[in-house]
Amino acid sequence: MRLRHTVAAALGALALAVALPASAAEAATGSFTYLIDAQDGAVHEGTLADPPSGVCLTLPEAAQDWVAPAHTPRNDTDDFVTVFSGAGCDGDSFTLRPNGGHATDRLKIRSVLFHRR
Repeated sequence: MRLRHTVAAALGALALAVALPASAAEAATGSFTYLIDAQDGAVHEGTLADPPSGVCLTLPEAAQDWVAPAHTPRNDTDDFVTVFSGAGCDGDSFTLRPNGGHATDRLKIRSVLFHRR
């Protein structure tokens, strides 16, 4: 009887240990796109494919204050995304819904955070 309880406890602990890292590594499925105005006047599209959830991501093209922020975000992931006017998820924020949430070129962004509601 004692052996059965020990084995059951060990299996339960193993199942918990295996489940924890998986939940920490969750990612949004799909892509998030945004536009960047280059110094030469061209407009480039940036993409985050299957971005991690719960992690602040500063957009590399818009990380510095001396470059123009990104704009026209489109969220084609299965997570909500909160976009921020500053790097490091700082400044004004706005949340886009999953599966097609978008904004115009008036929304200027430098960082994003994907999350479940």
